[in-house]
Amino acid sequence: MISRLVDSRWTVGAAAAAALLMRLLGLTRPVRADEAGFTLVARAWQPSPGSLYGTYFVDKPPPLIALFKLSDAVGGPLFIRLVGALAAAALVLVAAATARRLSDEAAARWTAVAAAALVTTPAIDLVAVKGEVLALPFLLGAVGAALVAVRDRSGWPAVASGLLTAIPLGLKQNLAGAVVFTAVLFVGSHLAGRLSRRDLARLAGAALAGFAVPVLITLGWAVAAGVRLHTLSYAVYGFRGDASAALGDSSVAAPARRAAVLLLILVATGVAVVLGAYLARLRAHLRADAPLTVAVVAMVAFDVVSLALGGSFWHDYAFGLVPGALVATALVAARLRARLVPLMAASTVVCLVGWGAWNLAGQQEFDEHDTGVALRAVARPGDTLVVFGGRADLQLESGMPSPYPYLWSLPMRALDPDLTRLRALVDGPDAPTWIVAWWSFDTWTDQGEGLRRDVEQRYVERGTGCDGRTIWLLRGETRPTPEPDCHGG
Repeated sequence: MISRLVDSRWTVGAAAAAALLMRLLGLTRPVRADEAGFTLVARAWQPSPGSLYGTYFVDKPPPLIALFKLSDAVGGPLFIRLVGALAAAALVLVAAATARRLSDEAAARWTAVAAAALVTTPAIDLVAVKGEVLALPFLLGAVGAALVAVRDRSGWPAVASGLLTAIPLGLKQNLAGAVVFTAVLFVGSHLAGRLSRRDLARLAGAALAGFAVPVLITLGWAVAAGVRLHTLSYAVYGFRGDASAALGDSSVAAPARRAAVLLLILVATGVAVVLGAYLARLRAHLRADAPLTVAVVAMVAFDVVSLALGGSFWHDYAFGLVPGALVATALVAARLRARLVPLMAASTVVCLVGWGAWNLAGQQEFDEHDTGVALRAVARPGDTLVVFGGRADLQLESGMPSPYPYLWSLPMRALDPDLTRLRALVDGPDAPTWIVAWWSFDTWTDQGEGLRRDVEQRYVERGTGCDGRTIWLLRGETRPTPEPDCHGG
C-alpha cells in the first residue's frame, strides 16, 4: 500500500504539504523557552564593543537573532513557527532533489517521505523552532550543490555549495556537517581522478567565495555596530568552553539520562537505523563511489561528535543527524529503503496520534506559560522580574523585563557561577520587583544559601507558580497575589 502511494508522481509535493501542515500545529502551543529567549534578546538588542547583544547574553550567532527579530516584528513571537513550517516543507523538496542526484526518482520519493517523517515527529520536536530546524534545507541543499559541482566541474554550483554550508553556521554555530561533506567530496574526487588539480583549486576557490559571503556580512555588521571581533567570537564559540566547564562541574546523572533518551529517539525515529543500514554495507558503497561514501561518513561522524560535545543531549539535538540520515536513505538499497521508510513514517504517525490525544485531553502542562500569564495580570508598569534558573518563556509571558542578563541557566552557571552578580542585583537599588524560584537556589552552586538569605531579607513570599514554585515580591511593594491557572492546555 505504502509502496503504491510512494510511486505516485504527487508523492514529493504531498510529503512537503504534510510537513508544512503538521508543523503548523505548533501555532496552537505557547512559545517555548529558547524561542522566547531569542525573542527577548532580539527585542532588547543593543550591541556595544563588549557585548554582542547588550541587555541579555546568548551564545548564538547574530543571523539567528536577526531572524527572530524580523519574525517577531512581522507576526509576534509565534510567527517563527510559520517560518519553521516553511523550512520543513523546503527540507522535503530539497531532500528529494538531492536524493535524485544521488540515486534515482524512486529514491527521491522515498527520501521525501522520510524527510517529512523526521521533521514532524513529536519524538524529536514538532513544536519549537530553533536553528536546527531552520538550517535543515540549507544543509541538504549544500550536499546537492556540491554533488552537481563535482559532476559538472562547474564553478557556480560550487559557489552555491559554499554559500549553503555557511548559512547554517549563522543559525547554530556547530552545524558544519555540510562543510565537512563538501571539503571531503572535493578532495576525494581529486584523489580518485575525477577532478584535476586545477579543477579542485577552481571549485574549492568558488566554494570558499560562496562561504565567505555570510561570514563577511556578519563580520561587517559587527564592525559597523561597534562590536569587537573578540566579543563576537566569544559569544559564538568561546563561551562553549566555559559552558563545558560548567557542565563538567555538575552531576552527570541528568545528562546521562537525557543521552539515553536521545539514543532511544534516534532508534525509534529511524535515524540510527538507516545510518546503521548504510554503514553495514560500507564496503559496497566504497566500491561504488569511494569519494561520496567517505564524504557521507565524514559528515555523519562530525555530526555525531558535535552532538556529543554539546553535552546536554536535548531531544532536538537529533535534528543534527537528519541530513546524514536522509542522504543514507537515498543511498541504501531500494529494497531496504522500501522497508525502512514505512517504519519511519509509522513511528511518526504513532507519535503524532499520541501527542494529539495527550493535548486534546488537556494533559499537556504549560507551567511556565501559566505562571507568566498570572504574573502579567498582577504586575504594574515598571515592574521587573528575575526567574532563577532561567525560564525565558515565563519571562516573555509576564511582560516584564529582567535586570539580570542571563535568561538561561547555562550562562548563569558559566558566567556567574558564585551568583555574585545576581546577589549584588538583589541587594542593590535595581533589585527586581519579582523573583520566581523556578529551581531551588542551591541547585547548581553552594552559594545558593547566601542568595536565599538575601532574598528572604529583601522579599516576601507572594504565592506560588505552577508546580509549587515560590514567587517573591520586593518588600514595600503592594501587589495582588498571582493565581496561575495550572490546568494545562
